[in-house]
Amino acid sequence: MKRTFALLTFLIFFIDVQGQSIYHFEEGLGVGPCHQYGREALYTDQLAYQLYKGILIKPQEGGVLLKGSKGEDIKWKKVKADSTHRFRGDAFSNGYVYLTYESKKEQAAVLTVTGQDMIYFNGVPRGGDMYRYGWMHLPVLLKKGKNEIYARVARFGRFGGITANLNFPEKPVSLNTEDLTVSDIVPGLKNDSLWTGVVISNITQRAVSGLQIKSSILGKEAVTAIPSIPAMSVRKVGIVVNGTGVTNAGKNNVSLSLMQNGKLIDQSKFDIQLTEEGKQYSRTFVSELDGSVQYYAVSPQINPGTSEKPALFLSVHGAEVQAISQARAYKPKDWGVLVAPTNRRPRGFNWEDWGRMDALEVLEIAKRQYNPDPARIYLTGHSMGGHGTWFLGATYPEKWAAIAPSAGYPTLSSYGSHDGVIPDSARSPMEAILLRASNASNVLALTSNYKSLGVYVAHGDADRTVSVNYARQMRDILGKFHRDFSYYEHIGGEHWYGDISVDWPPIFNFFSWHSIPKDTAVASIDFMTANPGISSKMRWASIHQQVNALKYSRIKLNMNKKNMQIDGTTTNVALLSLDLGAFTSGSRIKIALDSLAPIEYEVKKDNETVYLKNEGGWKIAANPAGSEKNASRNGTLKDAFRNRMVYVYATGGSADEKAWAFEKARYDAETWYYRGNGAVDLVSDKDFDPQLFKDRGVILYGNKSTNAAWDKLLKDCPVIVTTGKVQVGDKQITGNDLAVYFIRPRADSKTASVTVISGTGKMGFLAANANQYFSGGSGFPDLMIFSAEMLKTGISEVKMSGFFGNDWSVKIGEFVTQ
Repeated sequence: MKRTFALLTFLIFFIDVQGQSIYHFEEGLGVGPCHQYGREALYTDQLAYQLYKGILIKPQEGGVLLKGSKGEDIKWKKVKADSTHRFRGDAFSNGYVYLTYESKKEQAAVLTVTGQDMIYFNGVPRGGDMYRYGWMHLPVLLKKGKNEIYARVARFGRFGGITANLNFPEKPVSLNTEDLTVSDIVPGLKNDSLWTGVVISNITQRAVSGLQIKSSILGKEAVTAIPSIPAMSVRKVGIVVNGTGVTNAGKNNVSLSLMQNGKLIDQSKFDIQLTEEGKQYSRTFVSELDGSVQYYAVSPQINPGTSEKPALFLSVHGAEVQAISQARAYKPKDWGVLVAPTNRRPRGFNWEDWGRMDALEVLEIAKRQYNPDPARIYLTGHSMGGHGTWFLGATYPEKWAAIAPSAGYPTLSSYGSHDGVIPDSARSPMEAILLRASNASNVLALTSNYKSLGVYVAHGDADRTVSVNYARQMRDILGKFHRDFSYYEHIGGEHWYGDISVDWPPIFNFFSWHSIPKDTAVASIDFMTANPGISSKMRWASIHQQVNALKYSRIKLNMNKKNMQIDGTTTNVALLSLDLGAFTSGSRIKIALDSLAPIEYEVKKDNETVYLKNEGGWKIAANPAGSEKNASRNGTLKDAFRNRMVYVYATGGSADEKAWAFEKARYDAETWYYRGNGAVDLVSDKDFDPQLFKDRGVILYGNKSTNAAWDKLLKDCPVIVTTGKVQVGDKQITGNDLAVYFIRPRADSKTASVTVISGTGKMGFLAANANQYFSGGSGFPDLMIFSAEMLKTGISEVKMSGFFGNDWSVKIGEFVTQ
């Protein structure tokens, strides 16, 4: 990935339409390449390394930042903005842009920089706007004198360059409606409490509480209490709108009043739409993932010819496509309803990680809302959504009757978009165990899961965005074993050749003659997973635990109801369950696995589930305890970022350590908001009460010496991080520059986890700043310890990495050290 540098000193001043002073940066310095970030835990960043060490020389034209890979000088070069205040050019890819601003006094401002992955503002990390949306407005406190901004960039100039400006709002707390999440008002549906996502900005140095927002539309009012807004930050919050008074189709105005302790402090407005019957529409919901407001779009069923339940088509969109645009590409069908989730953003997470969770959450909402025929559920998508179709189809084969990827690529190891690709090979045992955490993303390893599905592959043969060779690759793979797939190349078709790119009649005809069988009617199962915490179940069999974490597990099972027997083979399976719904109570069955002696078992009740454990041989076992790894909570590091997670930051330690904890938590919150349209509570360790945040995921920032919540959450944890050392079981690693990422189960919850972002000292904490864990498909194991020197030299400075055992212990876990 390529990034840039630039020093901006000359400013243009003008007054915007709201009366705010705005300064545009017009000159600067750029440098690159000097860093490498991607879809993995490893990263290098020479500038950040020098910044953290305090050895970064003030940028100046012609100054040398470092020596390149061929011994060449990587120098700072002057750049100038064009007439649109935009810096362009390819010279600084994989580098930084350096900006400065001289302030006559300490004052609050709002900084907006587009086209960068993140920034350092006076050394503090802040959220990026890599897709140039323009609504990522960051409250900052300007110090008197020179203020420095380092903007990290990837493909500088090739896709629009960067812009940068400062403005000085008059109101300390304000509403912003540039980045709304809004529902339509839909005839025949419930419209009295429509959730809307709106942004609040706080440019004060203290958290703001006691807020309410009153919405008003055609005399119908609704008041929503608003959570605390941290100091110098933005937060997207959910409010309720009552649309029952709206009768006119089209746009209708909603007025917003922001109040603090009953006093009006700001006002704004936006439009909400009443849709016509039979037209596509958007609906919002509050996500169980983080409590934020999300939406999905619908192309409704029209004129059904029968009273039978409708089919359900889940359509996943491509990069930069809104869900409502996806739905509008489909003409309404008379035999089913089409629902399009968002992936959390138009780019989101490539339908992996939280994009995957969004698709599943919307699927369940659609089942409740539209009551489809459970045997007629289908999956389709285009471009990035074509990848989403390949991925979701391979990961959850039991959920779909058929899938239809269009213009899709199978894996993120070959087609990576902005965040780059997942490396497809390891150069060392350490990198191998790090990359193993990404195995769930590897569709090519899971293609056998398509056996139970109908598959329709569509692609334009002139596609220059996603090569038709990806479709041909999957055609060739399926052709070796699959009995039920169709393949179509649209002659002369580019990446998008009109709505038939997705709304292709032969796809829906193909869907119409596929259905999901009842589990008890399925005699054979062939299922593979890399992570039971992501995908564990296929029909009447489930994988609960693995022998080797995140290596591929496979079951090939046969059920013979006449002979009262289940037999087959397993690979990398430690704990398995079988649903015995095909057998009646009192039946005596035989279970024969891996050519071992069969187990005789008497079915005790109808629809019984039996568990079997592999301990050198298979034996009847119990449901895994909540304290063990299982399908509900299996790691890896990212797993705590759900269950309405809360960020708990340290208030102890040195002044630098205390400041880092809040600043890092805010940076992660800003990144989560930008990438995932998300919202999260930031809570100090002193204010964290486990009972008030019951069953919620926790992201803990700090270590045992600095974060008072450590003992509340990690009392018996085998990983202990303190000033100057890390203890992992009986192994100790010392140094003040160690960064530590790890995950543990919350002892007081059966589902929630704790992810720890930690360090052994100031340099270790700073090295933990990078948050590539928000990149879709990036793999992070249960534990990773590295020194700050990794930023300079790479993988050789990863000290330890790996996975805890099924009992969450270090003793039976698997770790690589160096």
